Parts: sequence; structure tokens; C-alpha cells
Amino acid sequence: MKEQEQKKPKKAKLFSPRMIVLDFIRITGGLPGLLWFRPKYKYISKQAKKRVRGGALLIANHTSFRDPVYTLFALWYRRQFFVCHKVFFESKAAFWFRLVGCMIPIDANNMNIDSFRTITDRLKEGRVVTIFPEGHVRKDGVMQEFKSGAALMSMQSKCPIVPVYIKAPKHWYNRLVIVIGEQVDINEMSGGRPSFSKIREFTALLEEREKLLEEYANKK
Repeated sequence: MKEQEQKKPKKAKLFSPRMIVLDFIRITGGLPGLLWFRPKYKYISKQAKKRVRGGALLIANHTSFRDPVYTLFALWYRRQFFVCHKVFFESKAAFWFRLVGCMIPIDANNMNIDSFRTITDRLKEGRVVTIFPEGHVRKDGVMQEFKSGAALMSMQSKCPIVPVYIKAPKHWYNRLVIVIGEQVDINEMSGGRPSFSKIREFTALLEEREKLLEEYANKK
């Protein structure tokens, strides 16, 4: 007997009833947010200025719980699905997370196959998934070692990674600074043949790229 083929994820639609709440929040909250934070965009190169099309994994530094809001401005023209710790889904705010429909719960210390599959399916559908590779909010201001999940997700979905660095405003009158780097196509770099050593290598590469964006953000 032949094994049944896995169903291919459906492609994301521009207009979707399931995303109506998320789109409403993006539209009604986007303009006030832009006026308040006045984001200043910096691009590491001309290549980085190209708009992100199709499925992509956005990675960013993690310095506060406001980071998901800030990353929305990075790719303001795309819907984003955020990977967040399952603890938030056990809180009183769980109803809103499910209502908005843009949160993917995971256990940062022990990611199971279902969570991993959900994320890669979203990417294969042509969506943007945002993840913070440090795994938690940094407390000392020093970038933490990246976890290998982002590289694995990119390889499995065959979607590129978009590195972004967020420099949050220290005071209300400071502007939000968003640095966007060039897309990293790990699948192409690996020749479609991922290995454990390659995963470690690419994870280190992503961490290095993020540090370069941090340096660029702090340049006057």
C-alpha cells in the first residue's frame, strides 16, 4: 500500500475572514503607532530594501515585551504570525491571542513536533512568521546565544530569513529605529542538504548578522 501524501498547506489569501480581527487591529492601530513611534528605517544594503514576498521567517532581537509591536512596523505591509511561549496562552489574555489568530504557542525549552509543523506550514502558506531566536527577553543588554530553531524552520519550509534589529526608544520623544538586513536563504546555501553541523553553522551566521545590524543601529 502506498503511503498517503501529506496535504500541501493552502496559500495565504489577501482577504481572509479568519484574519478580519487581525487586519482591523493592524489598520486602526497602525497609523497612531506610526505617528507615536515615528520609526526610522535603516537598510544594511540596497538588497535589504526589497519588499518581502511570499513566505519568510523574520528574526529579531528581544529586549522587551513590546518587541512584537515594534516588529509589526518592520514589515508593515505584511501580516505577521508570532511565535510566543505557551505560558501566555495559559494566562487571562489567552482569549485575545486566539481571537487575533496571529500567535503560535511553543515551549521554548522543549519544542514539540506539532508546534514545529504549525510554524513551517504557515511559512509554506506564504506567510510571515516572526520569532526571537534568543528565546527570551534579555536583561543585561547583551545579545544571548541564538537557538537553532530558526535555521531548522527555514530549512524545512525552504523560506528565507529576514534579520531585523529593533532599537527601542529610551524616551517618549525618541524615535524607534528599525534596521533591516538582507534576506538569508539557508536552503540555497546548504544545497538542500541540511546536516547538524550546517544547522549550527547557520545559527552562528544568523547571530553574527544580527550583531552587525546592532552595530549599524548604533552608528550616528
